[in-house]
Amino acid sequence: MSASTLDVPTTTRRSFGNAVGLTCRACGARQELGPFYACIECFGPLEVRYDFPTITREQIEAGPKSIWRYQPLLPVPADIAAIPNTDPGFTRLVKADNLARELGIKTLWVKDDSGNPTHSFKDRVVAVALSAARELGKTVLACPSTGNLANAVAAAAARAGIRSVVFIPENLERPKVITTAVYGGTLVAVRGNYDDVNKLASEIAGEEEDWAFVNVNVRPYYAEGSKTLAYETAEQLGWRLPEQVVIPVASGSQLTKVDKGFTELGELGLVEPTPYRIFGAQATGCSPVAQAFRDGHDVVRPVKPDTIAKSLAIGNPADGPYVLDTCRRTGGAVEDVSDDEVRDGIQLLARTEGIFAETAGGVTIATLKKLLETGQLDPDAETVVFNTGDGLKTLDAVADRVGPAATIDPSYPDFVAADLA
Repeated sequence: MSASTLDVPTTTRRSFGNAVGLTCRACGARQELGPFYACIECFGPLEVRYDFPTITREQIEAGPKSIWRYQPLLPVPADIAAIPNTDPGFTRLVKADNLARELGIKTLWVKDDSGNPTHSFKDRVVAVALSAARELGKTVLACPSTGNLANAVAAAAARAGIRSVVFIPENLERPKVITTAVYGGTLVAVRGNYDDVNKLASEIAGEEEDWAFVNVNVRPYYAEGSKTLAYETAEQLGWRLPEQVVIPVASGSQLTKVDKGFTELGELGLVEPTPYRIFGAQATGCSPVAQAFRDGHDVVRPVKPDTIAKSLAIGNPADGPYVLDTCRRTGGAVEDVSDDEVRDGIQLLARTEGIFAETAGGVTIATLKKLLETGQLDPDAETVVFNTGDGLKTLDAVADRVGPAATIDPSYPDFVAADLA
């Protein structure tokens, strides 16, 4: 069954806020709102189209301290904040002066999304997808995941009182398995990597009409949640855009939606539409987009992932070509770093700013350093990097690098003998 032939009620404009339809990103064909993720003309990816009314900064600032302050800019009903959900967003934007001095960059910020309810940015996208699932009459919330999405879907479904079914690669980090299973949904380990899990999920989504796979058949709505990272960053900077951003790349959706968010703010007159450059960050063990960027290709060739950064280990990224277009169009780049550099990045951010990032954050910080060293990133331009998850989920990445400086008896002479004063 194709994604476009699912038998569902025609949706109303009101239930999806100011969203008025779906548009193919490849050919521009338009479709009605529904559980569709592929164009009926060319099978290209779909994204949400809006008819925005006049929106003011004052309206947004009067809203709740969550992503729902941007309700008029999302495909969600007007009363979304009153419906039980995990209320993600409005995470801190940290001025990273210590890290900036260490790297030799003038002005640096860290948008720290580890403060979300399940400690990653995935709570943003799941909250929007859950709203779409409700409006479309779906009864099961599901996903294929590399870990953080699994946490977010299981938690959001528990809060909403609906069933969740989460599919993960069998070799996922143990903390991410536990922090998904604890919410009580159905957790299924699949033999294979994420691309194998995603393929299975796509097959199930075509057969189980009551299931909303957040990143498959309701993906256009899910992806819109990433725009809130751009909105918050601009608002927290005093309603202006940064000059440069560095964003980790898995499927690539987050990077392209941050670009969409910045563009929308400019078009709506909420910020001055100043130029910005977008940079993508990947681990060398799964870097198909970085490789395509370096080679000057428009097509991303799939790879078999082999990296400690499992949350970015998508060998066939759906938004890969759009990441290339976004980074080239804005004057940015896509780079990759080794697993040892990822560990260095985690420790560097923790040592300088007291922020413990998961491996994706280590990829981002290490890539920031590499971009500066290679002259691709301007050290005098204001830069924001995105930390998308909590280091407590990927402790094994640095477990063999850190520990006590010494083990001593509880006596002052032993303390002196250990040369710790």
